[in-house]
Amino acid sequence: QVQLVESGGDSVQAGGSLTLSCAASGYGDTVKCMGWFRQAPGNKREGVAVVGTAGGIAYYADSVKGGFTISQDNAKNTVYLQMNNLKPEDTAMYYCAAALFPDCALVVDRGWANHWGQGTQVTVSS
Repeated sequence: QVQLVESGGDSVQAGGSLTLSCAASGYGDTVKCMGWFRQAPGNKREGVAVVGTAGGIAYYADSVKGGFTISQDNAKNTVYLQMNNLKPEDTAMYYCAAALFPDCALVVDRGWANHWGQGTQVTVSS
């Protein structure tokens, strides 16, 4: 049973930074992509960033390119999302996800994840 536990959400002012963490357990080689999605009230869930578990190649939504960085520590089974220069429109619940589908670009674009965490709230005030 795959378990994903997020942490690091907080309330910050615009221009600030946060790092989210996702501790994963219960999976082996079957998980091909891990990443972050977000959902703001009234909006659909959208992909933010996904990384391939084997090769470490990262894929980003256009809206966060240049500001967010995803990374992974395989020894700790943890995925991170470094978010810089946060804007009020980045306010959302952020979810960690794990996907068995091997095309990580499609995972971030279409949300094709198999396992989800409970989410961590990020609030950015102007």
